[in-house]
This record gives sequence, structure tokens and C-alpha cells, in this order.
Amino acid sequence: MRHHQAGRKLGRNSSHRKAMFRNMVAALFFHEKIHTTDAKAKELRRISERLITKAIRVGDAIGKDSSKLSTDERRRMLHVRRVIGKFLPRYWTGNDESVDLHYKLFTDIAPRYKGRPGGYTRITKLGPRLGDNAPIAQIELLEAVVKGRPVKDKAVKDKPVKGKAAKAKPAPAKK
Repeated sequence: MRHHQAGRKLGRNSSHRKAMFRNMVAALFFHEKIHTTDAKAKELRRISERLITKAIRVGDAIGKDSSKLSTDERRRMLHVRRVIGKFLPRYWTGNDESVDLHYKLFTDIAPRYKGRPGGYTRITKLGPRLGDNAPIAQIELLEAVVKGRPVKDKAVKDKPVKGKAAKAKPAPAKK
């Protein structure tokens, strides 16, 4: 029995697993969409959403110049940067470009989800991989929040209500 043993081992030792997820989180924040196996995507969701939540909890200090912050805000920002720095690599080199991931997290990604109470990523199953038939999924960061409400995805259409809810008559208005 695996009581209190959260997380998947994925056939790796702990140092390999940690290094793999550091790289996967960096790639997710850099590209904002990656393809991986279904099990890795589900574990990556836990890690990336915790990092985004930590960045959001800094509050109004996000995106401000450090000279304009109060000492309390500066302390909080420094603490969160150190906590995130333990897991997220500072720089990520893509194709002929280098990006400061801490800067991108605090200035681009975290303010995007400031009014959102969680659920910053979406996992979409893509089907089996050709070589070994492993289930492949795409994990991506969601869109921005507009005026406290999430932006609706154009691909998702409102489905008609079925069952008892569709047959029920609305209650008459009281005078």
C-alpha cells in the first residue's frame, strides 16, 4: 500500500525525476505548450501550477521596479524568487535565443492569472505514440483573465442542456 506517497515515480530515481521536471517546467514556461506522455503531463501540472501560484501570491509587487517596493514587499518578493529558484532554472536557451524564465514568470505568466483561483494549465490527450504506444498528451498554459472572468475558448461550444434540467420549467417570478 502506498499511503501518503503522492506522485508518480515514472521509473526514475529522485534526482533524475527532479532534473526531468525542472527541464519540463522550463520548456512549458518558455513555449507555453509541450507534448509529453500522459503521466508526465499530470505530474508536470502539479509542479507548474504551484510555481505560478507562488508567483501570484506576491501580490501587487508583480511587475514593479524593486526600488518602488516597500521593504515588506521586497522581502516577500525575494523569498518567492528564492523558493522558485530552487526548482526553476534561471535561463532557458531555445533556438538561438535565451530567456530569463524568472522574469517571464513574474512579468508575463503570473499577471495573466492574477484573478484566477487556480487551474492554469490544460491537458489534452493526443493518442498513442507510434513507437511504443504510450499515451501522449499536450499540456499548455491557459489564456488570460479579462475583468475577473476567464476568456472562453473558441473551440468549446455551449452544449444544450439534457435530462431533467431541460424539462424543468423556470420558477415564476415573485411580485
